[in-house]
Amino acid sequence: MSDTPPRIVLASTSHYRADLLRRLLPDFEQRAPGTDETALPDEAPGTRAARLAIAKAMAAADDLANALVIGSDQVAELDGKTLGKPGTAAHACAQLTASSGRVVHFHTALCLLDTRDGCRQLHVDHTRVHFRALEAQEIERYVAREQPLDCAGSFKCEGLGISLFERIDSEDPTALIGLPLIALAGMLRSAGAAIP
Repeated sequence: MSDTPPRIVLASTSHYRADLLRRLLPDFEQRAPGTDETALPDEAPGTRAARLAIAKAMAAADDLANALVIGSDQVAELDGKTLGKPGTAAHACAQLTASSGRVVHFHTALCLLDTRDGCRQLHVDHTRVHFRALEAQEIERYVAREQPLDCAGSFKCEGLGISLFERIDSEDPTALIGLPLIALAGMLRSAGAAIP
């Protein structure tokens, strides 16, 4: 292995994931992995998240010889069906209406690829979000105020979205935002990074 410290690369252009990673590291690069995120037939949500986290890390690591590359993916599911990013206010309202009084499962996968030796670490977090019974006016006010159109499940738990829940069951509160920092810190330490 090289004596030069490895570059840290986040295989994502997400500002949510970048903001989370800044809690651990002041300096890192971001690369767009350009990964096809189409689900495979009969693919379980956690399996899909893990496959895509690995694929993103590998795509971003393509030409890097001395790097730790972080790939992550999140799949939300309600009754076995995937909840994607809504894209429009109408779709966000529909997702939140379907989630009202229900439990939505979030599978957040994390892959750390060490290009020095090809070592790959993988972790999948499972978070359960218990929604309150939501009235239509509450949903409309929330979507209009926070515009969660680029968020799976149509909410931002780090913002006003927290008011929509009864509780969250999780081992890592950052996983729901998109990057499980407890697991990532451990992975980085095992790869030789000084965290903290």
